[in-house]
Amino acid sequence: MTLRYRQVDVFAASPYQGNGLAVFRDQGELTVSQMQAVARELNQAESIFLTSTGQPHQVAARIFTPAEELPFAGHPLLGAAAVLHLDGQDSRGEVSWEFRLAADRVVPVRSQAHGSSFTARMDQGPASFLPPLPTDQAGVILAGLGLDRSQQHASLPLQVVSTGLPYLIVPLQTGIAEARIVHPAFGDLLATLGAKFAYLLDPAVPEGRTWDNAGGSEDPATGSAAGPAGAFLVRHGLRRAGVCIHVRQGGRTGRPSEIRVTVEPDGATLRVAVEGDIWPVGEGSLEVPPP
Repeated sequence: MTLRYRQVDVFAASPYQGNGLAVFRDQGELTVSQMQAVARELNQAESIFLTSTGQPHQVAARIFTPAEELPFAGHPLLGAAAVLHLDGQDSRGEVSWEFRLAADRVVPVRSQAHGSSFTARMDQGPASFLPPLPTDQAGVILAGLGLDRSQQHASLPLQVVSTGLPYLIVPLQTGIAEARIVHPAFGDLLATLGAKFAYLLDPAVPEGRTWDNAGGSEDPATGSAAGPAGAFLVRHGLRRAGVCIHVRQGGRTGRPSEIRVTVEPDGATLRVAVEGDIWPVGEGSLEVPPP
């Protein structure tokens, strides 16, 4: 059996920018180990596997990095919505989709066609905040990134924020260009704080950077981090609610990206939406891995 996929670039102003993504549709009953093997073979930030739920405009989705399955991610869902729109028979300019994730979370996404490209917008839901890190813990994290306390933003704390995947937001006054993961067990360090990954943020631009926890691969665009980063900026008074925040990422990888984030008050919480442009760039096929 051959697995077919579409390749798209997400959060991209033009093809071959942004974050690349492989989208697999209705490929039969692949096991978790087979999906993981495919993601490892393609070695992109993420690959996404879609199967029909039998409901119109709803699909089940599994998201894999080369190392593991993720419960939630941003650019795979936006890219998948564009592929569903591209492959569908619905010629309307805007289409609404629902993605049912592995943990039974349902994420709504809207896609809109623009000739050769698409725009997709995701409701990430409410942002949750853990308490700001105390000074000593912040110092350990900064040292693990090759930085020191003088480079932390003067008025902002380090804080874990999540809309489905918890990120430690690390606001910097200086040093975002030279930062890198130098701690030998950075993922374990983050886990003790309730975070999965760290997202370095220059609030003045704003610009973000993040890596896998080994520090070997920098992500060109991270919707699941940019949403929390936007909520963080609004929560701490650096951006206004309801005004689109244009988060830049990926320029240092040669794949510049723009992630558009809108944060709205929702009772006592902040509700986050993330939007970006998607370009289909190709198709491919792989042999099914052994079970």
